[in-house]
Amino acid sequence: MPGTIDDLIASIEVELEAAQKRLKKSGAEVQLILDKAQQDGRSNLSAEEDQRVAELFAARDQARSDITGIENKLATTNKLKTEEMEREAKQKEFRETHTRPPQPRDRMVTVGNEERTYRKDQDPLGKGFLMDIARQYSYQDVESASRLARHMQEERVERAEYLQRAVGTGAFSGLTVPQYLTDMYAPATAALRPFADVCNRHPLPDSGMSIEISRITTATDAGIQATQNTAVTNQDMDDTQLSVPVQTAAGQQTISRQAIDRGTGIEDVAFQDLFNRVATRLDSTLLNQATNGLSAVAQANAYTDGTPTGAELYPKILGAAAGVETNLLAMGAPTHAVMHSRRWYWLSSQMSNTWPMINSVNLPVQASGTLDPNSSYASGPRGVLPNGMQVVVDNNIVTNLGVGTNEDELYVVPASECHLWEDPNAPLFIRAEQPAAASLGVLLVAYSYFAYTFGRYANGMQKVGGTGMVTPAF
Repeated sequence: MPGTIDDLIASIEVELEAAQKRLKKSGAEVQLILDKAQQDGRSNLSAEEDQRVAELFAARDQARSDITGIENKLATTNKLKTEEMEREAKQKEFRETHTRPPQPRDRMVTVGNEERTYRKDQDPLGKGFLMDIARQYSYQDVESASRLARHMQEERVERAEYLQRAVGTGAFSGLTVPQYLTDMYAPATAALRPFADVCNRHPLPDSGMSIEISRITTATDAGIQATQNTAVTNQDMDDTQLSVPVQTAAGQQTISRQAIDRGTGIEDVAFQDLFNRVATRLDSTLLNQATNGLSAVAQANAYTDGTPTGAELYPKILGAAAGVETNLLAMGAPTHAVMHSRRWYWLSSQMSNTWPMINSVNLPVQASGTLDPNSSYASGPRGVLPNGMQVVVDNNIVTNLGVGTNEDELYVVPASECHLWEDPNAPLFIRAEQPAAASLGVLLVAYSYFAYTFGRYANGMQKVGGTGMVTPAF
């Protein structure tokens, strides 16, 4: 059965949004390939990268062509809607008919703007709505049933899309909750992926369950020639294969068919929460996974103190930064200090009458760092330390380390050597009705494929930990 003109416009707008996303995705992936070549110091792209760039440009051109066609189609449909509205308006025009005035026995009806049955100003907590449900279902209360029926008719007029989703379940007696009762839902908090977002990100290969990287573990050598025409220094170069496994972060939730069909935005809320869990699990894996996680591979710098202070911790951070540069030399520089939010606020609380001998540019002389007032959790670097390193706050860092199970760690990393491969379309999702059809359940699954490594160079990552990193006292 054909839908209304508004349904057609909505479907065209969805089609336009999809084409715009394809255009944006193609451009972003080309930029990612070029950034990778620049980071690797290559003047040319590889044959595979050239081929991929060509495919992406073709996809971009197709998306642009699609957008032009869809926009023309949308403009035509909107024009048709305008004409229909004008025709309906003319049909409603009042014209003098010179008929006889109404006699006393005639009935006159005036139709105006009728208030909603359940209103926020009169029933902010929805008690009346819930009481009507209880009375109607428990006692078949006629007045309650009348109000609920009137409310559902209002929903059909104002939010028909939520009732149209229930096609095929008409025998189920359900209700749509008033909109104002669902507008202020509070999603669950999540630690998300602050560290993952500053890593050196690459597109995940299309196939395979591991990424193989060659590491030069025995370098060539050079020496001073003893005399003319004598043999020069020779040392055979050797490499070791670094295998990076592809992993999957995933979560699932089964929701009743009734909740999805009759609720307001239930499916969207559930998927968003699943996406947040997947992001949190991925980031936590990067930081805490045994053997390959950042905490496992980072070289330790001990900070042991029963009465820790910010002035004592800062040299430890610089010591870790010195370790990064010592081990990487020209292959990478320390760029980020990754710490728990409790450590960042503790550092911000510290007072001092001494300042570093050397400060980064644009930092106040009498300060031990700066705070970005526009930054919040998982929205980018929170501030800058005196040596210029950016601070990333990440609450996936564990706080139960040490003998007292109350210590956290602080990581000093070169972002260029924090390699993270992800599917450009991640996170992905599955919506399946068949597995739980017998119980009217809908299975929602969110997942993301990824691979990571911090191990291209030994001790290229550093961390600060110890009794000086216990729960801060403010």
